[in-house]
Amino acid sequence: MMTDNQEEQAEAPLLAFQVITDTHVTSDPEHAHNRNFERALKDMIANQTGSCGIMHAGDVTDHGFPEEYEELRRIWNDHKDDLPELYFTTGNHDVGLGVWQDRLSRFLSATDMTAPYHDHWIHGYHFIFLGTEKGLELFCDLSEDQLKWLDAKLGEEASPERPAFVFLHQPLKDTVAGSFEAQNWFGVTQDSELKAVLSKHRHAILFTGHTHWELDAAHNFRDGDGRLPAMFNAASVGYLWTDGDEHKDGSQGYYVEVYEDRVLVRGRDFAQGAWVEAAQFQVNYSVRG
Repeated sequence: MMTDNQEEQAEAPLLAFQVITDTHVTSDPEHAHNRNFERALKDMIANQTGSCGIMHAGDVTDHGFPEEYEELRRIWNDHKDDLPELYFTTGNHDVGLGVWQDRLSRFLSATDMTAPYHDHWIHGYHFIFLGTEKGLELFCDLSEDQLKWLDAKLGEEASPERPAFVFLHQPLKDTVAGSFEAQNWFGVTQDSELKAVLSKHRHAILFTGHTHWELDAAHNFRDGDGRLPAMFNAASVGYLWTDGDEHKDGSQGYYVEVYEDRVLVRGRDFAQGAWVEAAQFQVNYSVRG
């Protein structure tokens, strides 16, 4: 007779994907950020069997310069044949400051995305990418149209037993690691408005970046509390930040597996090639709705 652990190991996920953020690719091929991005992709090549995609939550580049996007494409082209599709949303380092339309156009051209916000149905699951519509230095700014669009998209074929995955660079205030007021790395101008939309759709799971907070820190996962859906801080591929408000060399992200009644979110240390024991989370859907 199989043990419970053996049964779980034998159960294949219905869907699998990776979440990364804050690669901060520079124009220097030997820069630590670039090498960390390459190392993360190699880790996924070795471990992402059956993945439907890699979801990038922004700050793709360090400054949004043309030569940085060229280096991004070089790194991706060197590895893409062994990887699933890569999806992006904007970060403040990509499109902040400068001439908004120029910055946005450069990002969209380099990443092959269609607009600041976009959605995709992948194997029957909804993936929704939000993005700023102004080139602010740190915060993102979501138009009323985008918020209405999100509300409608989260309502499409909605079911409490089937999660919808939402990606945004900046976290909502007082939700996940780095976003608390004293930490000062929240960053959505329409914070209350976005929370109001998400509160109507508790089957959603929100992944954000921006803070770089390491996965060993507290509050990387905020479970749905009756008001808001589940939320995750996705750390950073380029470099990490600590609860002591200090820079830390490192590179982390998530592997996600979707089952009939739950979603497993597993923190991965790309630099060490190991799972982050403090960041192994489960979102249950049999008790949600």
